[in-house]
Amino acid sequence: MKVTINTDEKATGPKKQRINKGPGKRKVSEPVAGHSFKKWKILRWSSLIFFNFAFFASFYFDIQLLEGSLSASRLLGFHMMDPFAALQIVLASKLILPNLVIGTVTVTIIYFFIGGRSFCSWICPYHLLAEIGEVIHRKLVAKKLIKNHTFDYKTKYFLYVLFLVLSFTTSYSVFEVINPVAALSRSFVYGPSILLFWVAILLAFEILYARRAWCRYFCPIGVSYNLIGILAPTKIKYDVDKCSNCKECQKVCMVPFVLIDTVSKGEKEYVTKGDCTRCGLCIDVCADEALSFSVRYLDKIM
Repeated sequence: MKVTINTDEKATGPKKQRINKGPGKRKVSEPVAGHSFKKWKILRWSSLIFFNFAFFASFYFDIQLLEGSLSASRLLGFHMMDPFAALQIVLASKLILPNLVIGTVTVTIIYFFIGGRSFCSWICPYHLLAEIGEVIHRKLVAKKLIKNHTFDYKTKYFLYVLFLVLSFTTSYSVFEVINPVAALSRSFVYGPSILLFWVAILLAFEILYARRAWCRYFCPIGVSYNLIGILAPTKIKYDVDKCSNCKECQKVCMVPFVLIDTVSKGEKEYVTKGDCTRCGLCIDVCADEALSFSVRYLDKIM
């Protein structure tokens, strides 16, 4: 059974009364006992708020816990560096600095183990705004006030290369001037800036025109984490024997195209695409508990 993508913008939340037409032929009338529809959402939002508040608290109270912003920071004095920002600096300055290398390697190792684009859903402050904006967008679509528009998800790869080329040719980190993630992060720490107007325009575009456009189609920051995420062992596991084929997971997924290649070939299958943000939305909405976080390579020896 191949899992197909359902992008129906009118979809509502999980339905408790369902009849399975999938491979297991099971009747499912209630969620699995003890299942929570908000477990991972609560944990994820807590993580987003905690880490972004930590930047503010470190600066405001001068406690030197998490200094800087999400482009470049120090955690307890140890350097952290966004891989895309680091590449821009190297290409712009034509220099490779020790602290830059240390920070980039550290971040790469961290996100290799916890799963690539988990940065996007668990740390990035724009993700929180976009998730709220998505709720508004879907309500407007359901009322037929607007229509959702899509773009080629590969656009972000083009932008990734473009901004790296611009960094090299202009000797300036061009993207960082318009980076909404860095703009929000710096605003939390040092106070509002004019770039917040750009963030507001971007969010309005997502609400009124294209659902989660920045995260899905345009954000070059996510490309680095995408590449890391392909090899990352922490993945979403799919158990076909538990699945009632309701497709609720596909409706809530921030990047539904990551589910295209998820097929049932045995007991366990994984969402292997690097674009998966490990947000847990699909796990929360799955009343069958057919989806879960798993360390892929450990499953082979356990």
